[in-house]
Amino acid sequence: MAVQRGEAVEDAGQRPGAGVDRLKADSVGLAGVVFMAVAAAAPITAMTGNLPIVVGQGNGAGAPAAYVFVTVVLTVFSVGYVAMARHLTAAGAFYGYISHGLGRVVGMASGLLAVLAYIVFEAAVVGFFAYALRGLVAAQLGVELPWGWYAALGLLVIGILAWFDVHLTARVLGVALVLEVTVLGAVSLAVLFTGGGPDGLVAGEALDPLNAFRGVGGGAGAGLGLFFAFCSWVGFESTAMYGEESRDPKRVVPRATLISVIGVGLFYVFVSWMIVSGNGTRRAVDVANGLVPGKNGNSLFFDPLGAHFGGWAVTVFQWLVVSGSFACAMAFHQCAARYLYAIGREGFLHPALGRTHPRHGSPHVASVVQSVIGAALVGGFLVAGMDPYAHLYTLLALLGTMAILIVQTLCSFAVVGYFHVQGRHPGTRHWFRTLLAPLLGGVAMAGVVALLVVHRDAAAGAAAGTLLFRLIPYLVIGTFLGGIGLALWLRARRPERYARIGRIILEDAAERADDAAPVGA
Repeated sequence: MAVQRGEAVEDAGQRPGAGVDRLKADSVGLAGVVFMAVAAAAPITAMTGNLPIVVGQGNGAGAPAAYVFVTVVLTVFSVGYVAMARHLTAAGAFYGYISHGLGRVVGMASGLLAVLAYIVFEAAVVGFFAYALRGLVAAQLGVELPWGWYAALGLLVIGILAWFDVHLTARVLGVALVLEVTVLGAVSLAVLFTGGGPDGLVAGEALDPLNAFRGVGGGAGAGLGLFFAFCSWVGFESTAMYGEESRDPKRVVPRATLISVIGVGLFYVFVSWMIVSGNGTRRAVDVANGLVPGKNGNSLFFDPLGAHFGGWAVTVFQWLVVSGSFACAMAFHQCAARYLYAIGREGFLHPALGRTHPRHGSPHVASVVQSVIGAALVGGFLVAGMDPYAHLYTLLALLGTMAILIVQTLCSFAVVGYFHVQGRHPGTRHWFRTLLAPLLGGVAMAGVVALLVVHRDAAAGAAAGTLLFRLIPYLVIGTFLGGIGLALWLRARRPERYARIGRIILEDAAERADDAAPVGA
């Protein structure tokens, strides 16, 4: 299929996006977008990586209640997010939304923060993939290789798949996701139908909403648990990035977002409830903290899985953790490539980033650049002799999470600015959907950022003493301020380029003349 060309209309007679390369339209449907968004959230990686912390050091047996609370908060956030998605369709989702709702200056700063987040997310998850695969191959096949070889393999395969039509990636992620959900669902249903573990089905203690704010060590533990519960959803917002490549984006993106948030939330609540029930309320906390001889956080899953299905099921589960982390890294690669593409085609980085493949319609140049950056990040940790999990995964995941949570917070307030301050689309404007829900979502997201800042030492673990850990807040603040500086410079010296910030959107969802905003916004 030939490269598509498109236009974005901001003011009458002004076409800042005229003639840009477009991503291949009609490449993926509702199921594909959902698969890619949920794969980025990586249910099996989120559960095995985050749930033991939420149980052991966070909310204890009340971990499911924490997931209930987070599901509600993110659903409220998504109400405003999908309202924007019904009118704006672009590969740089947050970047475009914030630039329209809060102005080009904040939009540019947020766009650079989002680019930073998704760039480091891929390298972080590749580190987890290399760590998990290296240990599994050594234990089951007796082959010992440095973790760098496994990381290189993951980056290479991801780069090759991303070169092609996004439909291929959607298929691969779909298979991985189905397998993840199947094994987590199987162990959870087995616990449910056998009546739970030593304490039965602990619905009261596990699902009591108040336990979302109680921790094993007091309020501090509850804050840590809630933060890691929120981390389990990182990546769901990527639905909007595939708008240009989806069929009927005004319908697909909003539906995919709500399905992803609510579906993942209900699944996390059920799985965490069954895992706590299967282990027992007190024993679950002890197992998660490694206080039971021969057990660790993964034993929360391995013990009930082995008890109900046998040792073979545990082996399958371990391999699915590897495939799930690979799928997660590939989903983040696609996100990073689309953000680089969105900013590149507007001329703020090298314009070659804005090119699409003449046959596949993929952002192939941005994808290759992301692969190179990912390899450089992984290589840096490798040369420094750092651990792929304790350092590479932990530090870059914290950096990316801090950046993306700030962008999500600004996106909530952008909804209010877009519909109520600027008065866009009166037919969509609503006291709850476009005002109260975004305000509540924004305040809640700001609270999550505060949780991260307060508990960053505990979240970093062994990596808390490194230089990179100490630099994380400065990297985030510096990137944001750099974006503001760039936007202000463009406004003063390159007004024609300033006018393009966040304004290249899909033509059939473009802002029309009656919705025009002044160039100085």
